[in-house]
Amino acid sequence: MLQVPPPPELPEVVVTGARLPPAAGEAAFSVIRLDDHDLRDQHRLDEALATVPAVSLFRRTTSLAANPTTQGISLRAIAPSGAGRTLVTLDGVPLNDPFGGWVIWSQIPTESLSGLDIVRGSGAGPYGAGALTGVIQLRERDGGAVLDASIAERGGARLAASGGADLGPVRVVASGLYETSDGYVPVRGPGAGAADRPLDLEVHSAALRADIPVAAAVVSLRASAFEEERGSGVENSRASASGNAVSATAVLAPEGVRPGWRVQLWRRESDMTNTFVAVADDRSSARPAAEQYGTPATGWGANAALRRTSLPLLGGRLEWEFGADARFNEGETRERFRNLGAGFTRGRIAGGETSVAGVYGESAWSAGPWLVAGGLRYDSWRNENGRRYETDLATGLPTLDEADPDRSGEVVSARLAARREIGSGQSLRLAAYTGFRPATLNELHRPFRVGNDITEANAALVPERLAGIEAGWAWTGDRASLTATAFWTEIEDAIVNVTLGEGPGTFPRAGFVPAGGVLRQRMNAGTIEATGLEIDGRLELTEVLSVRAALSATDARVDGGVLAPQLTGLRPAQAPIWSAVAGLDWRPVDRLALAADLRWESRRFDDDLNSRALDAAATVDLRADWAVTPSATVWLAAANLFDAEVEVSETGDGVSGFGPPRTLSLGVRLSR
Repeated sequence: MLQVPPPPELPEVVVTGARLPPAAGEAAFSVIRLDDHDLRDQHRLDEALATVPAVSLFRRTTSLAANPTTQGISLRAIAPSGAGRTLVTLDGVPLNDPFGGWVIWSQIPTESLSGLDIVRGSGAGPYGAGALTGVIQLRERDGGAVLDASIAERGGARLAASGGADLGPVRVVASGLYETSDGYVPVRGPGAGAADRPLDLEVHSAALRADIPVAAAVVSLRASAFEEERGSGVENSRASASGNAVSATAVLAPEGVRPGWRVQLWRRESDMTNTFVAVADDRSSARPAAEQYGTPATGWGANAALRRTSLPLLGGRLEWEFGADARFNEGETRERFRNLGAGFTRGRIAGGETSVAGVYGESAWSAGPWLVAGGLRYDSWRNENGRRYETDLATGLPTLDEADPDRSGEVVSARLAARREIGSGQSLRLAAYTGFRPATLNELHRPFRVGNDITEANAALVPERLAGIEAGWAWTGDRASLTATAFWTEIEDAIVNVTLGEGPGTFPRAGFVPAGGVLRQRMNAGTIEATGLEIDGRLELTEVLSVRAALSATDARVDGGVLAPQLTGLRPAQAPIWSAVAGLDWRPVDRLALAADLRWESRRFDDDLNSRALDAAATVDLRADWAVTPSATVWLAAANLFDAEVEVSETGDGVSGFGPPRTLSLGVRLSR
């Protein structure tokens, strides 16, 4: 009988998202990695990031209640900013808003991520503009499925899901989020009045990605959209944000002597509305003072990289990467303002275009216990076609018509680090770096109002530049780990909201500032110097009980120079010196998992003059998960268990706003 040989076995092709593997040189820098287990207990990505000390939004308020313009994130509490001083990417695509630089966190539910890396310290190499205090690199799920549904106090409800499926050779990954809440009133107690309202919220977001194998490469096509509507805590004051993004990424992973490469194109659109009010002295009413009815903005860009790994050199192995990237943003704010009691009397359109493009080279050499990594970038930036046009709404005649001069410049940035294993699970490292952040369209062109405080834009802003150095020690044992990092940084031409005067009074361009309010303007106000220490430890006490703790101390001070000498010696607004987190995980029985988390930080200031102090705050969160089946879990959580009053803001006349009170929530999580 004729024997027919079996068909040859073909290697199994596993399709994943189009991304290059982590660069070998990252291990020489300060990198914190969170996996999907770290993220699963947090419903908001910014709250998950806040489990790392000194990582926070501009204010203490999370994205549950934060206005879109305060959702910028910064690392190390050097100088928090509404625009953010950290670059956030999802598989290489920037998530920072093209108009304001902040990140609308509801567009990325934690269920859609497989993990993230926090790279503390200024960016260089493939990161480029915006990575002033570091980079947060998000990784989207490639497969599996998860669904989380929950209800909470004060009308809270949330449904989030993410999953992947194979359609022939193509992997399709989808995610979605719906969330709603009646919210809480931020001003409580004796200072509250009839004008104070809850911070209600409604969110929708969705994303779809297709991973397509093309020979040995992978092409990922992704589209996403989001919208959120929220109350601002005062009557007649609301905010909304919406946007969409598309991207195409092609990647060939390096293998052996074959180099790898990445080519990526992306486009992002966003819009935002904000209504600002003038609050009566007794908070009995709030009159609309400005209506920002649109901020249409578009950002687009491209990047490319070529990487080679495992090259023999001087008894070790060399990895290098060369690349280029470019980003372009255009947008404007459209507003009605100057309400004297009978409606708005003025209109404003202000905006322009910004761009930045650069080339870079990165390399890493390892031999025995040594790892040495470094990179060099050259970038060119440009601000152009800036304009501010204001009209009288009754007559249509212009009251202000200004064209801003175009500005441009070049920036060279670099980083260099060395890491050495010293035995017994210990290692030492030393790193130095520089970086920069150009001003956003929001900072250049959009004036805004919070309560009775007015902040003017400044089209003459130049990029911030940071230089820093740090040293670190790490130890990893069988059931414990400990790391410590000391750092020094200095930001030159720091963009700061500088107080120019107090109300009541009338000022050029800004107009009337009421009693209890101040006028500020964004300025490149001198330098900010910071020294700090970070400690992080984990310990498995038993097979079922583990503890973790981390501490950050950052002493940041401003030197206002000749433009703002009144700021010299003061701390940047919203920058606490101390912050700490601690947690305990306990599995008393196989089906039950308990977790407790503590977060504490020292006082911070709500203004540049350090005249509005926000008290130190501590919160405790508890969570219990019961595994009904291997794929279904019921959970119960208590956020801010002891109902601590966390002060998040203070007005010029001493009225404080607070974070959320104790909140109980109940949910179910399905996964496979």
